[in-house]
Amino acid sequence: MFFWIPVAVIAVIVLWIIIIYNGLVSLRNQVQNAWKQIDVQLKRRHDLIPNLVNTVKGAMEFERETLEKVIQARSKAVSATGVAEKGAAENMLTQALGRLFALVENYPNLKSNQNILQLQEELTSTENRIGFARQFYNDIVMQFNTKQELFPSNIIASSFGFTRSEYFQAEEAAREAPKVDLSMKK
Repeated sequence: MFFWIPVAVIAVIVLWIIIIYNGLVSLRNQVQNAWKQIDVQLKRRHDLIPNLVNTVKGAMEFERETLEKVIQARSKAVSATGVAEKGAAENMLTQALGRLFALVENYPNLKSNQNILQLQEELTSTENRIGFARQFYNDIVMQFNTKQELFPSNIIASSFGFTRSEYFQAEEAAREAPKVDLSMKK
């Protein structure tokens, strides 16, 4: 009889370790999936930008600098790797797009161009999707990181080499509204 008590205790401990480990693996996979969902939306955004830029180019030849900044920011965003680098590059792209949208709003002939309006609407929709995907990603990262810090799962997490995930953060500059100068002074 006494032989079964230690066996039962060991079985419960092993089961407990398995449950915590599986929970951590599940959260880690959710973090990775959430990041891939952001990537899907960023790819859509990157694909739409050249169409918008080319459509606007003809009507806004004198605003070449703004268009070039959007193109450069897109290139950096496409080539960025890792959460921190990709976050910084995407924040720069968001700022450049904000300036472009502000310029488009101030030119009646651009505002009436159906192609620009459609592309702008698609980009705005994509920006919203990116925002929701980032929020979801950060929520999952918070759950995963919290699970790794709470006792007793922190023991299992450190024993099996789980590491904290990075949050997708906006840079200080991305929190400011874009400044647009329409004075046409060089």
